[in-house]
Amino acid sequence: MPEIFGEQLDTVIPDDLTLSQFFLDSHHPRRPVRTNTPWLIEDDTGRRIEFEEVPPSGNSKIRARTFGFANGLMLRYGIKEDEVVVIFSPNHVDYPPAIWATHRLGAIVSGANPTYTAEELLHQIRLVKATLIIAHPSSLHTALGAARAAGIPSDRVITFGESTQPSVESIIQLGLRNEPAFVERRLKKGEGKTKVAFLSFSSGTTGKPKAVAIAHYAPMVNVIQIAQYTKVNENYAPWEEQRFRSGDVVAGVLPFFHIYGLVFSIYAVPFFGMSLVVTPKFNFTDFLQSIERHRITHLTLVPPQVVLLCKHPAVKNYDMSNIRFMISGAAPLSAELVNQLMKVIPNAQIGQGYGLTESSTSLTMYSVDKKIGVPGSAGQFLPGVVARVVKPDGSLAGLNEPGELRVKTPSMALGYWNDEQATKETFVEGWLCTGDEVIIREDKEVFIVDRLKEIMKVRGFQVAPAELEGCILDHPDVADTCVVPIPDDYSGEVPLAFVVLHALTANRVGKDPRESDKVKASIMKHVADNKVAYKRLAGGVEFIDVIPKNPSGKLLRRVLRDRARTLRAGGPKAKL
Repeated sequence: MPEIFGEQLDTVIPDDLTLSQFFLDSHHPRRPVRTNTPWLIEDDTGRRIEFEEVPPSGNSKIRARTFGFANGLMLRYGIKEDEVVVIFSPNHVDYPPAIWATHRLGAIVSGANPTYTAEELLHQIRLVKATLIIAHPSSLHTALGAARAAGIPSDRVITFGESTQPSVESIIQLGLRNEPAFVERRLKKGEGKTKVAFLSFSSGTTGKPKAVAIAHYAPMVNVIQIAQYTKVNENYAPWEEQRFRSGDVVAGVLPFFHIYGLVFSIYAVPFFGMSLVVTPKFNFTDFLQSIERHRITHLTLVPPQVVLLCKHPAVKNYDMSNIRFMISGAAPLSAELVNQLMKVIPNAQIGQGYGLTESSTSLTMYSVDKKIGVPGSAGQFLPGVVARVVKPDGSLAGLNEPGELRVKTPSMALGYWNDEQATKETFVEGWLCTGDEVIIREDKEVFIVDRLKEIMKVRGFQVAPAELEGCILDHPDVADTCVVPIPDDYSGEVPLAFVVLHALTANRVGKDPRESDKVKASIMKHVADNKVAYKRLAGGVEFIDVIPKNPSGKLLRRVLRDRARTLRAGGPKAKL
């Protein structure tokens, strides 16, 4: 198969602006004229946060708060160009201004997973050589412990809310009370492609997280790629059928520290003229209430959240009719789930996208020409993306042949921070080696088979856990699942399914142990009836209370692989 090209980018993207200058200070032909809608909405309170300064409460507006925080950081801490600020917090309405203010000063942002332990946070702080930490009061104890171990003075740990530490609000007010203490630098021509904006950490689902260096130019490009692909600011269809419109309301449940939430929620949503409902922590029933309360129209989710929409009994108590767009990313979504989802949100366009931290997020998305994306497909390549599929022997795969996806995109990251070896292995001669096995059809639809490292080999045949999980989730007793390989003398590896049961089934099994065997047998038969023999659950089914996932929604398969080994070795069945 020759290389596959997305369409050409139809506009010039400036390479001499920082992200703050591009998104807060400039205009672009793809950017709609914004209607009277807020940039951000605080989920719990409904507080609406506008962009422009409007007296007399101008200091509550985004642009003013961004300036105030940048000026305050300079006055109090003397933040210099290329210093690294770690943001260790769940989503917060001041999280985006904190990023934009840091970039006003020419410094670098590194978002940290707010569920990290002090040891995990310390690893990130040391790797990026952070000099300041912005934390949430809920994560303050961990932040202070990591800062102390890293040699960062405690007064350089500040919080979004009130605490014993300096607050973001106090620093914003300090900055607003004083004359500008900094001069924002204009980048040289081309410098936006090399100046680091973010040190974003890869998910760590297959190993120790690495810091991905992302230049200012990359998220700008990706937003424009999405805008062109989805025809933002074009009258390509009747207003009510256009995918992204000024005034739409988007659920901001994706974590901002993760590339999906960072680029799409913080940058694409306001650029497209939409409002983002900022939710600090995902709780499913609270999420359903938010959909009703804020009349949310757009959902950007990950597969485990889609599973809840399809399976949770509370959904029937809420009005989902206002939702007219849903996209799932971060992991493959099965065709079975898409079919179920169409019944839950019947008025919505539904489909998938695909991207990586290393590509500064989106590489594919489902077409605006389709209300429902091709089942099982991650969509087609965005403008400016070039792709090839490489077989294990290094030769190029043909159409409909599986192999590793390798891409070139103008939104590609610079590499891994202070990790030359990993950079050489992943960024090869201008190509990003994704580590994902894909199949590309004649119509350029891209099907993500699975992570190559997660593919199991059963009697020499490749078996993708995601495929089996999609099948298992179609069983009426199953609320959630994760499939892992276990060693087998005859087959090499065989699939084992960890399963979370629906509450009624779990109660039935709890009351009568014989029911457990019946339900397990039923699940195994369901897979056997729908899959080829070597994909059957020869490793069995194990019930579990919850499937472990990282905050971006990816299954922590390695945790359950370890659990499976312990079970098969006859060790203690520690409760997850």
